[in-house]
Amino acid sequence: MKRFFILLLFVPLWIQSQNTSFKVPDSIQNKDFVYLEDRIDQFKDDSTRAAIYLFTYINKAKREHNWQELKNGYQNLMHLSPSSMRIIYADSMVYAAKKAKDNAAIGSAFLTKGIVLFSNKKYKEALDDYLIANEYIAKTNDQYLIYKVKYNIAQLKNSMGFYDEAISLLRECVNYYKKNHDRAYLNSLHSLGLSYNKVGNYGLCSITNEEGIKESAKRASPEMSAYFQHSEGVNQYFLHNYQKAITNLKSTMPEIESNNDFANEAVGNFYIGKSYWELKKHETAIPYFKKVDQILNSKQFIRRDLLETFALLINYYKTKKEDKLHLYYIDQLLIADHLLLETNSYLVSKVSKEYDNKNILIQKQKLEQQVNGQKSNNLIFIVLVTLIFLTLLFVSYRNFKIKSTYKKNYDALMNKSIQPIKEITPIQHAGIADINAVAVTELIRQLEKWEQGKKFLDKEITLVKLAATFNSNTKYLSLVVYHHRHKKFVT
Repeated sequence: MKRFFILLLFVPLWIQSQNTSFKVPDSIQNKDFVYLEDRIDQFKDDSTRAAIYLFTYINKAKREHNWQELKNGYQNLMHLSPSSMRIIYADSMVYAAKKAKDNAAIGSAFLTKGIVLFSNKKYKEALDDYLIANEYIAKTNDQYLIYKVKYNIAQLKNSMGFYDEAISLLRECVNYYKKNHDRAYLNSLHSLGLSYNKVGNYGLCSITNEEGIKESAKRASPEMSAYFQHSEGVNQYFLHNYQKAITNLKSTMPEIESNNDFANEAVGNFYIGKSYWELKKHETAIPYFKKVDQILNSKQFIRRDLLETFALLINYYKTKKEDKLHLYYIDQLLIADHLLLETNSYLVSKVSKEYDNKNILIQKQKLEQQVNGQKSNNLIFIVLVTLIFLTLLFVSYRNFKIKSTYKKNYDALMNKSIQPIKEITPIQHAGIADINAVAVTELIRQLEKWEQGKKFLDKEITLVKLAATFNSNTKYLSLVVYHHRHKKFVT
């Protein structure tokens, strides 16, 4: 694998070079793409041999200007690459797919790129690519790709906290994949169980996990059984069966760790630690919490529920009067909270009530003075509080300006003559208050894009079609249009 990794480092230069030093072996000079792809798959565990066929595949596609096959070649290269390089080949794959001018190929390429971004926890960028993928795939009859988009958008909605919307999409995926797509079915079932847990339906979560374990054995996918056991371990924590949660989660950790699945490793360690904590075994819990902190440092991964790790560690070391560790975990909590905001602009980060940002900064200042043996410095305190105030003021002003811009652009666009929309007498409507503010902003953004593209000239447009294009529902869309411009779609 090491030699293949070194080869991959030079692939971008090789691809652009007209005088590449790579020479296609005579024995495979005239082999077709099917033969080459079979060999790539055959030697996927022998990276040196696989590389020969992979480079030959890409070389042949470039020479023949076969953009569809070049797209496939980049996709194979991406899957065999280290995670840090996958986005490079994902971009090349999208470029080749666009050259192929095939909706399914373009949609599939954007979807794959979105999955790569999602795996790197770049949720906003992933969503952008998923929406582009959906736009192209919706023009095809490829049901597998259509449901693959739904599955990945559901994954993103779960990460953003929109669990009910994720459940709706995942149920569709489970029903579609159940007959012919074993791994996709099991993945969808696993995500559905996680979503049930998030909305507090622990009974249905357990039923789903039990079904997943049985189906994993039935469909010869034993590696998935560990993930359903992992999900059930978390679920047992919420059912207050702490010892059972510990047993379940500990049994899955070797498989999770061998897959380099740091996200589920962090989740497992957190809920093992939390279970010990609830059993009043605080000393036993601490090492598991520290593993969550290690993953934050090494992988820059955090989840909203995992923030409690740092609150517990802060309280623990505060009680122990270990000021340095107390201060360290306050810093880690601030880093984790900032990372949530930075990684996903759609997520609204919330620090625990006991440690809101202002109190954390004040406490941080006092502890720094204790650790360094300094006296209280009122000037520093005033500066910190002033900076916090100015930052909050700036954020509030920026949000106000963004909303004002959206409203101004929206008003201008909605004043145009749009055939499917007519003006009605304004009345009060409270329904808009029930919609998530983030969803409203996203719908307004997509409406502006729709208007700018003059897609309202399409005489066939309907509320149902437009809602599907925006990956929303008719209720949300009609309420947003009705509330902001007092207009509605003609039915």
